[in-house]
Amino acid sequence: MHAAYFVVGTDTDVGKTYVSCALLRHFVAQGYQSVGMKPVASGCQMDAQLGLVNADAQALLVSGNVHADMSVLNPYRFLPAIAPHIAAQQAGIAIDLDLILRAYRSLANEAEVVVVEGAGGFLTPINAQQSLADLAQQLAIPIILVVGMRLGCINHALLTVEAIQARGLRLAGWVANSLAPNMPYFAENLSTLQQAIDAPCLSVVPWQGEAQFKLSL
Repeated sequence: MHAAYFVVGTDTDVGKTYVSCALLRHFVAQGYQSVGMKPVASGCQMDAQLGLVNADAQALLVSGNVHADMSVLNPYRFLPAIAPHIAAQQAGIAIDLDLILRAYRSLANEAEVVVVEGAGGFLTPINAQQSLADLAQQLAIPIILVVGMRLGCINHALLTVEAIQARGLRLAGWVANSLAPNMPYFAENLSTLQQAIDAPCLSVVPWQGEAQFKLSL
């Protein structure tokens, strides 16, 4: 395997799946065998034949070029669109980091690039004792932070960067993802983040536009 990245967000609904899929397409276009992973997903749909299906995980699957069984690509799936640890509690399931790590290693053995997408924000709980940040530490792969560009994004981004660094993890870069067509003072917010975050801005994604990455292996 050449590389792996853990894509996390400043919040939920900031474009993690969009960016993760764009990253996979980016690496596929460079000729790498690439696969995505969504360790934990809530807000799934029930399919009569396939069981619980998550749209984000399906998008990751088709964006890569390595076939992976959904039980490995997306080992934990829950029906309600709520915090993963609460959804797991309701389902009577304890999310096990070791199971996720085994699934990740299986994917890493089959691909040159693995893009792992988180759930919610960096400190989102995944069980009674552990959060997404603990999973990030166990994976020990570089982080790519998706910053949802909206009012409050500077605070959310800098707090998340601080939390990532406090865990001793490497921030490979961040993506500024436009969440609305006309964010007031977009350029000023972007400039502030570029000066404050000690990691490269890998892409500035326009509203409903395509992500172009400054990233190579």
